[in-house]
Amino acid sequence: MHKILLALICCWGIAICHAEGWSVDSAKLTGSARFQVGVTTGYDPEYRVIVYPNGDVPKETGVCSDVVIRALRVQKIDLQKEIHEDMLRSFTKYPSNWGLSHPDTNIDHRRVPNLMTFFKRKGFELPISTKAEDYQPGDIVAWNLWGSITHIGIVSDKKDAKGVPLVIHNIGRGAQEEDALFQFKIIGHYRIKS
Repeated sequence: MHKILLALICCWGIAICHAEGWSVDSAKLTGSARFQVGVTTGYDPEYRVIVYPNGDVPKETGVCSDVVIRALRVQKIDLQKEIHEDMLRSFTKYPSNWGLSHPDTNIDHRRVPNLMTFFKRKGFELPISTKAEDYQPGDIVAWNLWGSITHIGIVSDKKDAKGVPLVIHNIGRGAQEEDALFQFKIIGHYRIKS
């Protein structure tokens, strides 16, 4: 029963979410990210109209940010709502990469630069490091893949043979857990504190 409930919360976003006094369990965060492997099997960056709050695209698909969004929903944190409310208060603090004049609940939380801005504004930012031991399970990492292409994922509790943590992310093949932490330039490192 617990696995079924976790699946519903993770993949369909039905939890009543809030971030007032956030409390994140890193083991649950990595577990809920890992649960998406084999469930989210596609990648679809198309703009979609979704419900608000707790909106989600179909669980079989998504982008890199959806891995983070769905994992945090298991922790009762709705990034769609949290980022929208912060953008309503401080729209000019967020990137203007998309030429918007106001927040958009359908997409704002699914954009990596917005997630990075939000996590920094919440005080979750950590130094970027090239040392594997500086990355703990449940940490959120953002990368620059090339040019203006950004990416985001969650650090796993599993490691490769050299002791480098794996990451759980969707880089185009659905949710995967793989050795990718240092494959691209890290541009953000965040740890959600209780």
